[in-house]
Amino acid sequence: MKNSVVNTGRLLGAGLRALLVLTVLTGVLYPLAVTGVAQALFPGAANGSEIKADGKVVGSSLIGQQGYSLRYFQPRPAHGLAENSVNTQYRLLVSGATNLAADNKELLRQVEDARAEVVRDNSVPGHPVSPSGVPADAVTSSGSGLDPDISPAYAALQVRRVAARNHLPVTAVRELVTDHTEGRTLGFIGEPRVNVLELNIALKDLTARR
Repeated sequence: MKNSVVNTGRLLGAGLRALLVLTVLTGVLYPLAVTGVAQALFPGAANGSEIKADGKVVGSSLIGQQGYSLRYFQPRPAHGLAENSVNTQYRLLVSGATNLAADNKELLRQVEDARAEVVRDNSVPGHPVSPSGVPADAVTSSGSGLDPDISPAYAALQVRRVAARNHLPVTAVRELVTDHTEGRTLGFIGEPRVNVLELNIALKDLTARR
């Protein structure tokens, strides 16, 4: 009986010591080490890929924003899992796709409405936008509903409207888009893209300079 109690106590002690050691290793030292490496090698990504303007954080390069006036480049439509009712800076609170089928009537209505809006907003005197020339990303939301990027084609479609509303030369706005067009990741992953927030910050700076 005495040996049984001693053995049990010894096992409990060993288990508690193992728990303590593993807690310190995996719960304290490992997170500190990973955080330190991330801050040293990738501080931007580790801190949320923040984008600053005028010395203030205005968003993240990973999260799309809605609500830009027509003076600015517009992002993709945002249709996700739920409406935002807390943080009014972003339209969506729950990120995710609508999961509507390709022949779903609601999805078809959203696409048709979005295409009509793009044509109406971006047609300028002498340069009407053709419905057939509207890129797919201009009328559909991404899988997350928070895509921060648009295609170079959609950015190019908006150039004349942005130039007209800001009283800027079309060539200057077109160069701005070119300067902010990113190629495929590692040269072969994904598609060329334009970050809307970064582009609009550059547009604001260009307008202020002129």
